[in-house]
Amino acid sequence: MEHVSETEHITDGRRRKGEQRRRLLLDATMRIIEREGVAAVSQRRVAAEAGVPPSAVTYYYAAVDDLLVDALTRVNDTYVAAIAALPEDPDGALRGFAALVATGSNADRAHVMAECELFLIAARRPSMRSQIERWNQAVDAFLAPYLPDPVARAGAAAAVDGLILRGCTADPAPKVDEVYAVLSRLVSAAPERRTGPETSR
Repeated sequence: MEHVSETEHITDGRRRKGEQRRRLLLDATMRIIEREGVAAVSQRRVAAEAGVPPSAVTYYYAAVDDLLVDALTRVNDTYVAAIAALPEDPDGALRGFAALVATGSNADRAHVMAECELFLIAARRPSMRSQIERWNQAVDAFLAPYLPDPVARAGAAAAVDGLILRGCTADPAPKVDEVYAVLSRLVSAAPERRTGPETSR
């Protein structure tokens, strides 16, 4: 049995505590954005929302931008992981992807609106732009087996972003079946596309 030193135990405990505290602060940040928008986020507001002293926020996040970068990174982590976990079957993967795009049509609409606002604010903040590119790359990689032509793929990716935005603004928001129908039409128009589960992503 491998011996774990007391120092390693302490280090692991501090790391876990730090991760839990960051999660608490990021959850609080997202709730503020859901209710009032990105402009309402401040270290003091996040501290009050999380029920911790302001010093607990500044210890982990020296500036509001640091909070927003971490919040957007966590949003991306969730979506990129969900895309990677889609089934190998082409139609099943497309349906699963449509469900991700249509998340704004369910009870989480306010949360999705907060996520979209983070992406929009990232366009003005250099520290956050890499997360925009990360999302774009994930969508492009998913669509590539269906749409080998980069121009057709760029059009489909733009449609995906538009459908996500519509999910936040349209009433009623597009349902999963509607999003799936749009995506199916876009990929079926391609002269060469993914046709079987043996195609790797």
